[in-house]
Amino acid sequence: MLMTEHAGKCLLKAHGVPVPAGVLIRKSGHVQRWSGAYPVALKAQVSSGGRGKAGGVVRASDPGQAEAAAQQLFEREFGGESPASLLIEPWVEHSRELYLAVTVDGQSGGYVILYAPSGGVDVEHQAPHQYVFGSPRDFRAHELRSMLAEVEPDGALRERIVALARRLLFVATAIDAVTVEINPLAVLPDGKLLALDAKIVRDESAAFRQADLAVEIERARKREPRRVAKALAGNLMMVGLDGEVGLMSGGAGMTMATMDMIADAGLKPACFLDCSSNPTPAGYQLAFDVLDAEPKVKAILVSIFGGGTQIDRVAKVMNEIMMKRKSRKPVVFRMNGTGREKADAVMRDAGLHNHPTLESAVDAVVAAVRTR
Repeated sequence: MLMTEHAGKCLLKAHGVPVPAGVLIRKSGHVQRWSGAYPVALKAQVSSGGRGKAGGVVRASDPGQAEAAAQQLFEREFGGESPASLLIEPWVEHSRELYLAVTVDGQSGGYVILYAPSGGVDVEHQAPHQYVFGSPRDFRAHELRSMLAEVEPDGALRERIVALARRLLFVATAIDAVTVEINPLAVLPDGKLLALDAKIVRDESAAFRQADLAVEIERARKREPRRVAKALAGNLMMVGLDGEVGLMSGGAGMTMATMDMIADAGLKPACFLDCSSNPTPAGYQLAFDVLDAEPKVKAILVSIFGGGTQIDRVAKVMNEIMMKRKSRKPVVFRMNGTGREKADAVMRDAGLHNHPTLESAVDAVVAAVRTR
């Protein structure tokens, strides 16, 4: 579960991590609650990534600008989500932006510290330096120092980073977080560090031992957009996004790979919709109902790989759904795996086409969107 920036910063502050003094507002008319100096940063509190590039962080030089910016931010959507609140903070002058994170290593299951000497909105374009150490008790400050020495000549700065990384590791272990990230981590003119942003993702499977996490998960589900809440209630994994391609897939890895291909083709997915938790006729019907009802979706791509699931049975379900379906949104199929040849025959008999490759399916759905 992704915490909001404000909630994440409150948690970091409680563990001794320096953060800017901020005020949270829930209406544009509450800007006057900020009693500090100007300029300020107004920051939409949403769970979607890429907020900065999407205009979710606005600089305001005076109360009038802040009021206007707040009104515009509350009226916008970011990743299909309207901000329920804004964070107002002082606009901080700094000499450098760094990137620092503690996250779980997907291969080993242990912890890894990530560091980049240049942070900010374009940090994804560089490969961060890694210190992989596994269990928290295996963390060694001198090993992290050695890694930092390769990219940071300033010894005093290295020591501050080591101390901060140790605090982030403590936060991660205390709350069952899979990611505790600061980007950007500002270096102030006096050399001190300040967390200008915070991204903390907690492991939802740890809710049984983290009572506050269980409460927040339930609250978050109630705040979800109606279409997302409907999908979640049907045991489908869905995250709303800003694009026009409705993606129905099976498995997080397959879904992410397909999303990347859609983006490479110049379009954006409208959602992350994983049906693998409910691969039943009712589950697939619900997925179509959700995507057909979403105005932003111009075409639908069904990308499913059946390993344990017989893909020809899935094809029969798809045919039945398509026969009853009233929406005219184009649907492109790419279903592969066990029973593929039978699935192709089933689809042909119903006048439908099952694309042989994911690449051709993506090309087809892109063409369908651009002709609508």
